[in-house]
Amino acid sequence: MNAGRGVLAVQAAGLEFQNPVVLAAGTAAYGHELADVVALDALGGLVTKAVSPEPRAGAPSPRVAEFDGGMINAVGLANPGVDAVIDHHLPWLARTLPHVRKLANVVGFAVEEFAEVIAKLDAAVNGPQAGALDGYELNVSCPNVKAGGMEFGADAASLVEVVRRARAATKRAIFVKLSPTLPDIARSAEIAVEAGADAITLVNTIPGLVIDVGRRRPVLGFGTGGVSGTALLPVGVLATWKVRQRVGVPLMGIGGVSSADDALQYIMAGASLVGIGTAMLRDPRVPERVVGGLGRWCAKNGVSRLSDVVGTLEWRS
Repeated sequence: MNAGRGVLAVQAAGLEFQNPVVLAAGTAAYGHELADVVALDALGGLVTKAVSPEPRAGAPSPRVAEFDGGMINAVGLANPGVDAVIDHHLPWLARTLPHVRKLANVVGFAVEEFAEVIAKLDAAVNGPQAGALDGYELNVSCPNVKAGGMEFGADAASLVEVVRRARAATKRAIFVKLSPTLPDIARSAEIAVEAGADAITLVNTIPGLVIDVGRRRPVLGFGTGGVSGTALLPVGVLATWKVRQRVGVPLMGIGGVSSADDALQYIMAGASLVGIGTAMLRDPRVPERVVGGLGRWCAKNGVSRLSDVVGTLEWRS
């Protein structure tokens, strides 16, 4: 693994990643929960489970179900709240994985809540929990409850306000995670970058419904949920390519990655980093194998730096 670090190293949003493979938000918990099952120190980074201003109980069970094309989930952004994350999860992140970049996924239900969470986390990381976090990922697919429930990413004014406030709250890297259902995802990415985002994460899950035909009821307790896994791969790759044509900041491609070839699709479409989530839940060794596969692909193809492959898709629509 060490031999490939120079070849696979990535600079993104002012951070050095030892390789482009990152555990996606929602599947990596807060890191320590996976320490005994995933080779975390072999990866480029991880994005924590959501962090909100107050604790959230989340959606009713069952929350997760598999289907032939991947997974559907409705966790409801369940998390212990920012104060508990600072007290119980940041200490482990602060003393562990010094070579792995760590981002906190931040959620809110009003424009000011994202910045409030970041300010609290940043104060801890600037003080007693130094080294715990390298940046933040804003999940702007949350509904703005003060504006009729429209997701922040779908409303330009709300998106600008969320990112600007977050930018004012920290000097650390800010990634903005966008939904593939946005009418013009490339324009939303432009708006986020203009407001101060350092990078864009593409994509969040797609809304879906899976029915238990025996019971004639949804398989999830909430009913609908977010679709991830294999079915999301071409959606995420297309979104990455579209956004790459419009913004110059680094991109993190997420959705359906379970092999080095999947990761290379995102990289060639324009992503500097590649997130893995659902595949890791099925097989905790997948992320490590993807890292190894990328190294072997570079050696086989005479590629001295994987970053040279970013955005090399030979196609224009």
